[in-house]
Amino acid sequence: MSVAKNTYNRVTTNSLLKMKTNGEKISMLTAYDFTLAGLVDQAGVDVILVGDSASNVIAGHETTLPITLDQMIYHASAVIRGVKRALVVVDLPFGTYQADSKEALRSAIRIMKESGAHAVKLEGGIQEKSSIERIIQAGIPIMGHLGLTPQSIYKFGTYTVRAKEEVEAKQLIEDAKMLEKTGCFGLVLEKVPADLAKKVASIVSIPVIGIGAGNGVDGQVLVLHDMLGMSKEFSPRFLRRYLDLHTEIIGAIQQYTNDVKSKDFPNESEQY
Repeated sequence: MSVAKNTYNRVTTNSLLKMKTNGEKISMLTAYDFTLAGLVDQAGVDVILVGDSASNVIAGHETTLPITLDQMIYHASAVIRGVKRALVVVDLPFGTYQADSKEALRSAIRIMKESGAHAVKLEGGIQEKSSIERIIQAGIPIMGHLGLTPQSIYKFGTYTVRAKEEVEAKQLIEDAKMLEKTGCFGLVLEKVPADLAKKVASIVSIPVIGIGAGNGVDGQVLVLHDMLGMSKEFSPRFLRRYLDLHTEIIGAIQQYTNDVKSKDFPNESEQY
């Protein structure tokens, strides 16, 4: 059990910078609702990401693209009400910031005002610089996201590891430097070679959170439903399952159904 994480009564963007400076790893998980967000927060996770992965694990879509800004605000509002300690970061969904920087700012403002979130996250490098600058100038903290960017999946055509080739690796490093210089408080690196991720984390002063990016970065993030084993369909190399809730939940529901049908539930002590 970690003791250091409990020294932060409320995690802020400044707290994360201190964690990196002190060599303390940052823990980050997704959450999409009040109940699970409260449990994640009570467990001492530093950052809760209201991810557009809700499109997959909550709504059942194949990609993250269909989820809307209104839906992200709905999920973020529920999460915020369950959190007392963690920093809550909300994904800007596809189509809400790529068109122009004014639209990006409007989207970010809506998330902050309507949900009470603490920061936003967006995907992309140099092509999103103007949007990032405009949002930060408005006083809204931004976390960047490089490497495999799921909102661009149809451009990539595959979920394979990114930046294995020199040209793409160099561009990723330049994008990371740009995100730092522009004022992002941190960035996520998804599914890139561990050596490259470690290099990026050593080059920039802002915290680098990895998912499938090795152990040389400043912290780790996973999708809550994946690490709790609620689904057995998604099994990338980087995923560690800490529970097998898929089996546990089905077993519990089957037992309930059997108890109802056998008239075992409710028993004498479970009625008025």
